[in-house]
Amino acid sequence: MAELYREHILDHYQHPRNYGTLERPDRTFEDSNPLCGDRIRIDLKLENDRIADIRFTGRGCAISQAAASILTEMVKGKTLEEVKQLGAQDLLEDLGVPISPARRKCALLSLKVLKAAAYGLNEWPT
Repeated sequence: MAELYREHILDHYQHPRNYGTLERPDRTFEDSNPLCGDRIRIDLKLENDRIADIRFTGRGCAISQAAASILTEMVKGKTLEEVKQLGAQDLLEDLGVPISPARRKCALLSLKVLKAAAYGLNEWPT
């Protein structure tokens, strides 16, 4: 079963879903993990506070990029309030493979970026 999940991660890394940018997005946020160099940008198109379309771009390790791809599939069609309620465990469960503490920030970078976009932030609070 673990092999199936590893293949799932590789498939999302090699063939990312919802990759690219949106023309005139309603919300955009971008952030990076300075320790490893992963970078993710997420664009949202909203209709009645619901994610009508979502795109991401970025660079980094297979875990960060696959997680962003998987996350975009998870949230398309959800309301901003539903996105705000998502937790780290929700994404980690969808990844389906054990994530070491050292790789946890890689796996969760896209969730951080998505939540910032959902809240309409222009920069991450310090």
